[in-house]
Parts: sequence; C-alpha cells; structure tokens
Amino acid sequence: MSRHGRSRAEAVAEAIQDDIAITGAATGERLGLRTELIDRHGVSPSVMNEALGLLRDRGIVAVRPGPSGGVFVAAQPAQVRLGAIDLWFSPAVPNPRELFDARTFFDDAFAALAVDHAGPNDVRAMESALHDMQTHTDDAGRYMQATVAFHAAVAHAGGPAVAVGLYETVVALLRAGVVRAAFVEPREEMVAHAVAIHEGMAAAIRDRDHEAMAKLLALHGADLERVPDR
Repeated sequence: MSRHGRSRAEAVAEAIQDDIAITGAATGERLGLRTELIDRHGVSPSVMNEALGLLRDRGIVAVRPGPSGGVFVAAQPAQVRLGAIDLWFSPAVPNPRELFDARTFFDDAFAALAVDHAGPNDVRAMESALHDMQTHTDDAGRYMQATVAFHAAVAHAGGPAVAVGLYETVVALLRAGVVRAAFVEPREEMVAHAVAIHEGMAAAIRDRDHEAMAKLLALHGADLERVPDR
C-alpha cells in the first residue's frame, strides 16, 4: 500500500485522472497505448490493468484493442468550486452539479436553523472541524473533508432528522465521486478567506446572531461558484 493507504493501482488511477482534469483532455482523446502508460508511470502490466479497470468503472477512460486502439478519454470529469478548492467528479456520478446545488441548499437552510437550535456540543464539533481546516491548508483533500465535517456539524445542530438523512445521502454521493481536489489560487488568500467565513458562521451560531449569519451565508454563496464547462 502507498501513502494514505492507497494501493499502487489506485495511485496510478489518480495520476491519470489528474492528467485528464489538468489538461482538459476532450472526450475521445487518445491518452496512449497501454504499454506507453506502463512506461510513463513506471508500473507493471498487472498494476496498470487494475488502474485502468478502476478508471473504466468510473466512466473516465475506455480501452480499445487493435492497431488504432489504446486508452481514450471516455468523459471529462465535471468540475465545481467549493470555496477555496476546485473539485472534479467522476462521470459515473449522476448529475454532480445538481447534487452540489442540493448540498448547498441544505447547508444554507441548516445554518439558519442552527442559530436557534445549536447547543454547546454542536459548537464544539464545528470548532473541531475548523481546527482541521486550519491544519490542512496544504492538503486539498483533507481540507475538503474538514469543510464537509463542519457543515455536517451544522446540519446535526439544527436540521430535522429526515432532512439531515437526505443531506447525508447527497454528501456521501459527492464524496464518493470526487476524483481530484485542488486549491484555488492564490491559495493562501483564498483559504484564509474561506476559513474566516466558516469561523464567522460558528461564532454567529454560538452567539445566536441571525443578522451576522445572513451576511456570512451571502459571502459563502458567492464563493460556491460553478466553474464553466470546458
């Protein structure tokens, strides 16, 4: 297993996903022969076969046999912005942008409710997630997880159980579909801005300050802008 518990095949699959997302490779574009990818990534044929199998299952690549065959882009991952980070989602996830919009809708509603209903334990859970956000400002994946944990704490503080269950389903689908996370530049400025907004939200909930929360939700919504399709 490699760093963070990933297998070698998973790491290669992630590297190929990164290449597709970063270069904006179009659907149908040829990435190369399987043997060329083996040489490029310095792995064995079995590892590459496993990596390509993962990517096929996610709907990202297609492998075609024959002289004119090779590995091709099956679909470009959908891209959205989550505050200080850009996220790319596997084509295997249905309607990631609509799921993202649903998550944002729930986040705003739960934040408004939490101002009236959050208790001390809820605020402590938010502050713990904030600490993780501040700790992982050099790791977009872990920063994203901390941000999700913050909003989950807000949801549990004020949301009706049925609505929270629906929210958790949406979040689980999105988390399972993320194939790449990267900070928006300028990273330090953007991360500091995003952390400050979340700190303000936690303070507004702690202080029962509806006016402050309304202003912060407007700022938060402005950060959650979609990246246009390529």
